[in-house]
Amino acid sequence: MSKILYVSSEAFPLVKTGGLGDVGGSLPAALLKNAQDVRLLLPAYPAVLEKITKNKIRAQTTCHGLAVKIIETRLPGTNVITWLVDCPAAFDRPGGPYIDHEGTPWHDNALRFAIFCQAAVDIAMDSLQLQWQPDIVHCNDWQTGLVPALLSLQPERPITVFTIHNLAYQGLFDQQTFSDLHLPAELWHVDGLEFYGQLSFIKGGLAYADKITTVSPTYAREILEPEYGYGMDGLLRHRLADLSGILNGIDERHWNPGTDKHLKQPYNRRTLHKKQLNKSALQEELSLPVDATIPLVGMVGRLVEQKGLEIILQSLSTLLTMPLQIVILGTGERNYEQTLYLHSTQHPQHLKLIIGYNEALAHRIEAASDIYLMPSIFEPCGLNQLYSLCYGTLPIVTRVGGLADTVIDASEENIQNDSANGFILEDKTASALFATLKSALSLYHQPAIWKQLQTTAMSGDYSWQASAERYIVLYAQALKQH
Repeated sequence: MSKILYVSSEAFPLVKTGGLGDVGGSLPAALLKNAQDVRLLLPAYPAVLEKITKNKIRAQTTCHGLAVKIIETRLPGTNVITWLVDCPAAFDRPGGPYIDHEGTPWHDNALRFAIFCQAAVDIAMDSLQLQWQPDIVHCNDWQTGLVPALLSLQPERPITVFTIHNLAYQGLFDQQTFSDLHLPAELWHVDGLEFYGQLSFIKGGLAYADKITTVSPTYAREILEPEYGYGMDGLLRHRLADLSGILNGIDERHWNPGTDKHLKQPYNRRTLHKKQLNKSALQEELSLPVDATIPLVGMVGRLVEQKGLEIILQSLSTLLTMPLQIVILGTGERNYEQTLYLHSTQHPQHLKLIIGYNEALAHRIEAASDIYLMPSIFEPCGLNQLYSLCYGTLPIVTRVGGLADTVIDASEENIQNDSANGFILEDKTASALFATLKSALSLYHQPAIWKQLQTTAMSGDYSWQASAERYIVLYAQALKQH
């Protein structure tokens, strides 16, 4: 059994802006079930403090000159002990974890997450005397990148693991910020936190962590190339021996069509016919024509270029002439929102757009849809294609990252050997999307084959168990090497 301090800026259901939150709320619980001694460390955002019940103050300290309390609670729905870094000056504000209501990054994000990282270091080195010291500190994304860097300066320290959820977000700040944060001078060099004259938080994890992971095997290979490496590919090639990809799982407590409390009608692969009741209910809810024979295409997520919005918009006029309905739930770049809204007003019988975030509706869309649209330009892991597979909703994806690791194309050969569970675009183009969707609709009107594809999709193991076991093996390897 290892003692693991899991450091994340998000953890569902306390706070979530994307896949990082899903993982932060699921992996620690899966590790705990596998007999690991886990503590989750999270900033005490107002939304988090509103959702906790039993709690107690475990320590008081100062970080970067500001008062900090460590509050102990439990991650809701689990037995995971959760420590909250309560620094009102840094975290007690309206808006999101990283941006304000206008969508602008908080001006002091570097200070906010430097405080969070320093608290993690203090716990890791037992400076706060919590009567618990980790063997492993597992950090996630740029918000935690300073932790491995700062711990590297400690002679007797735990090992560090750093997981890249999305290399496109790096936590870049100017050199003056490095000075303002009074970070150790020995960390400012080309092999340290310096990145072309800027301070890079994520580089702290990439350069100093004992082990680096990504959230899928394919993404671990992709980031070694300039196209996906965002300037870090050279460093990652240098760290290749310590880099691996471990596919995310899904939390079956929240994502299971047989027990999902958000659905009109729960179902499983043996009662697939009941899925249709969810489709009819959603069509009625969203004022779409209630028709079982019309294929329903769903999409949930950020409306940004990464998610294939350019491809979708380029083909949308053609797609809306096809016999189908499209439901899109999400928020993102204003130009994409406005263009989609314009199409939805012109084609109200075929396209429904819901701007915003709605967890319950996201579940209903996954359950109701026949096809899920996810033509991402890049996708470190992706969770929505896993939700879709679990719910018998066949995903249309590009051959990138975790999508390539989880979706098997419905080619004639794969249908015959019963391995197909979705559809893969051959190119990241509007014409490829149109051709793939046309092929999917052809199979949709062959009920026996469609049900076979759904059953294969729903038969996969998408739980966190296998992934948690791989992390435990990685921890053991790192401990042995250290």
